[in-house]
Amino acid sequence: MTESGRRRLKWLLCALLGVATLGVFWPALRCGFVNYDDPGYVILNEHIQHGLNWESLKWALTTGYASNWHPLTWVSHIVDCRLYGLQPAGHHLTSLALHAASSVLLFLVLNRMTSATWPSAFVAAIFALHPLRVESVVWVAERKDVLSAFFWMLTVWAYARYAEEFKIGGSKSKSFYVLSLVFFLFGLMSKPMLVTLPFVLLLLDYWPLGRLKFGEKFPWGLVGEKIPFLLLAAGDCVVTFVAQKQSGVVEPLTVFPWSTRLANIPVAYARYIGKNFWPSGLAASYPHRPLGFLEVAGAVCLLGVISILVLRRRTAQPYLAVGWLWFLGVLVPTIGLVQVGLQSMADRYSYLPSIGLWIMVAWGARDWIEENLDRRKAMIVAGGLAVAGCVVMTPTQIQYWQNTGTLLARRASVSEPSYTVYYDLGCYKMGQGNYSEAILNLNKALNAPPDANALTNRAVAFNNLGFAYLHEGQISNSVANFEKALVLQPHYPEAYYNLGGAFLANGQPDVAVDCLQHALAQDSTVAETHYRMANALMKMSRHAEAIAEYSQASQRAHDQNPEILGSLAAAYAEMGKFADAAATAQRARQLALAQKNLRLAGILEGQLRRYEGDDGNFRR
Repeated sequence: MTESGRRRLKWLLCALLGVATLGVFWPALRCGFVNYDDPGYVILNEHIQHGLNWESLKWALTTGYASNWHPLTWVSHIVDCRLYGLQPAGHHLTSLALHAASSVLLFLVLNRMTSATWPSAFVAAIFALHPLRVESVVWVAERKDVLSAFFWMLTVWAYARYAEEFKIGGSKSKSFYVLSLVFFLFGLMSKPMLVTLPFVLLLLDYWPLGRLKFGEKFPWGLVGEKIPFLLLAAGDCVVTFVAQKQSGVVEPLTVFPWSTRLANIPVAYARYIGKNFWPSGLAASYPHRPLGFLEVAGAVCLLGVISILVLRRRTAQPYLAVGWLWFLGVLVPTIGLVQVGLQSMADRYSYLPSIGLWIMVAWGARDWIEENLDRRKAMIVAGGLAVAGCVVMTPTQIQYWQNTGTLLARRASVSEPSYTVYYDLGCYKMGQGNYSEAILNLNKALNAPPDANALTNRAVAFNNLGFAYLHEGQISNSVANFEKALVLQPHYPEAYYNLGGAFLANGQPDVAVDCLQHALAQDSTVAETHYRMANALMKMSRHAEAIAEYSQASQRAHDQNPEILGSLAAAYAEMGKFADAAATAQRARQLALAQKNLRLAGILEGQLRRYEGDDGNFRR
């Protein structure tokens, strides 16, 4: 093929790759936000909803919010909110565009470094279309994945151009080197997982750039080139660890001891390999589970055998060692030595590491077919089937990300029974007002094999279960579960508050008062607790005490709750203080009107008329 023909083929493949990526992921634009981090990142985050200005930029550059330092990710969300508001389709479109751009860049970079068009196209196509990509692309809060990957690709491109220029003594080598550092810094400012990129650049020096060879003297010059990259990576590691430690997402050894972490590492690596080549049972998260000796030993043996084989072939087939070490190395920050969160692994963590595996496959297949026509045909068919399988499976996986409910239901259907899986689904059902389904799933959670979440949240589960029973009118079951929560966590004001509500609903205001006193003794700042206490006191005709509690409740609510003020007015009326009742009811009515709560305003107007005579004088 002529040079012009190769150029046309290259740009045709870029166009096909971009169109295919957009087409396969287009259903993502119909997905909404989900309750996994999206509220904190976008929906409820006031810092990103007021446009890109000095204040928002200063916040993005200095905050450790959401357990990370990634200012460019925050800036991307700020820009999206400016362009699209809180319409999720626009946010998804930005993530999809970044993923498509990264996929095209991956093809161009591999093709430039290797001059192998079809293997490069295959790796880029699998990267672009694989169902493991869905979590990174469709989850709005995971914007940091696609944004950092975009800068990863640009860094590798600039570094490859630097290597080319350096080899021929070109004048542009320094410019490309500085550009690669800038792109790397931008990548770190998008997601700290890019700290492994200097290691990958050293691998690329070996293959395909050919700047490093085994058996020669130690390449101090090549290592020296990486020092600025390593310094940037080290600084980002420190900042990230501090942000995660301060936010409490780094799990202590009491939750995940070293034995659990070390056993999970080889199993997680093996599972990532399996899900790359057979992507079934994908879920939003994979909780830790007990691991048997044979499972861990089998995973260790698998990794060991592959490592020995690829290293033995490092000279004849250098891409095998490079791809394998790329996969192993890029996963290190998220493999669980430092446990952030409660998952044993996650689809999103495979976003960049999986490229290494597919490099091994693509270039291994190219060497295997050589000039054999039958093998070539077989590989074309196999490669086409692999890409076609991704095209079919990925839209199906996207459907599970339509909303929080579909996401949690999917996880429950494919995960092994665990506390976390059913607990999250139960809480979601309760938030939707589906208390019967909430009861079903919360009971499953409490009866499921315990996991790390269960150690800290079991009392919360009993409290939530009691709350669901209370809304279903099952008072005795409600009380029993609140009491179980308090056995596990005696200093739990919310459980005392809910228990007081159960007794109040059961016509036992005296017992309710006792429970609510315990809640207030542990936390007296909650307006709702004072309000419930006042209601219980009113049931017992202890009007003066009720007025004091209503006043406290209104104060804690910053005098912005018309319902509390309306109840305070009624308490004044019960004591014959009609002037105070009318004044308070009038204030409550005005507040309700200001909040456009017309139904409550109408009720308060009726109260006000009862507190006043027909002639406008106070009723006495």
